Amino acid sequence: MNGVACGIKESGKLDVSVFASERPAVGAGVYTQNQVVGAPVLVSRDRTPSDAISAIVINSGNANACTGERGLNDAEMMTSIVAEQLSTASENVLVCSTGVIGHFLPMENVSQGIRAACQGLGSQSEQLTLAAKGIMTTDTFEKIASQTLNIDGQEVRITGVAKGAAMIAPNMATMLAVVMTDYSLPKDLAGGLLRTVVDQSFNCISVEGHTSTSDSVLLLANGSSGVQSPAGGPHVEFIEGLIKVCQELAQLIIRDAEGAQHFVKVAVTGLPEVEQARRVAKAVCDSPLVKTAITGNDPNWGRIVSAAGYAGVPFLERDLSLEINDVVVYDLGRPLDFDEVSLSQSMAQGEVDIQLKFRLGNESVTYWTCDLTSEYIRLNADYTT
Repeated sequence: MNGVACGIKESGKLDVSVFASERPAVGAGVYTQNQVVGAPVLVSRDRTPSDAISAIVINSGNANACTGERGLNDAEMMTSIVAEQLSTASENVLVCSTGVIGHFLPMENVSQGIRAACQGLGSQSEQLTLAAKGIMTTDTFEKIASQTLNIDGQEVRITGVAKGAAMIAPNMATMLAVVMTDYSLPKDLAGGLLRTVVDQSFNCISVEGHTSTSDSVLLLANGSSGVQSPAGGPHVEFIEGLIKVCQELAQLIIRDAEGAQHFVKVAVTGLPEVEQARRVAKAVCDSPLVKTAITGNDPNWGRIVSAAGYAGVPFLERDLSLEINDVVVYDLGRPLDFDEVSLSQSMAQGEVDIQLKFRLGNESVTYWTCDLTSEYIRLNADYTT
């Protein structure tokens, strides 16, 4: 791993990262569902799943999206340069880009940066940090998570990095993640497992409901630990560890959301179908009125209940109760008296726990989001000017 600065960003900050495996790895990806996608998404989507991935190259500061045939050629060239440096085939290299949409990459700079990154590859924590910083755009800190597992008496490691602070509504925003493990995972299982994990992590976060052109979550599993997936599917310990890493990265994205002052957990329980719970949670997370109430530490619970009501899930008012920071404000269709000042002060601590409790079934989900502040508006109003 390594990250370098090559001049894509006028600030001079790191903007090219390379993640390489010492041996061919199983690679899988989950990508944006936006109909407008960056050229790197097209390239990587076409190359996964695979059992021969050697590296991932990522640039930040420029999304290489809406750039036509030249953009596609540039994305393929990025993989070719890595392949040349690592003595592998270009189709064994995946690529991602993140940043401003509609600008061509400065390929002379990018080419020099990729070569420099490859020449400085290493496995130490310092190189991991550089690589994590190299994929950042408006992020204020690098996002790294790891788990060390004991499976059948052997050590298995999972390490992931991510970027994202705005344009976040993964529908697999701008959001990228690379997760690496030394577990041995069959190619035919990798894609399905990654989609399951993404549904419990990155697809459970939202900043402002905008699905980006570049969303990509890439998994590399090179099997160097010697621990192999059983015939019946991956070890439960591995699946749980992978979920933990991805959930931690997802929550770090929300904690770094542009201009955010509150970290918000939205738990929906008691519905007949998981998809129904997802729709309710997403409606609450994406509501500008809910978000701005949280910005003002205002326990205006009617906004939350009404957002649940337009989520397209059938229920009666008497089926729903609502708690905010463990204070019951609405119970089976009836408003309750509560200390608004005390609850507002609790919200002002920066952590808001919203629990929507239905009594119609046994399915539940947990989503994470943030508030919507004037600083978010300022940052995004001035993004290119």
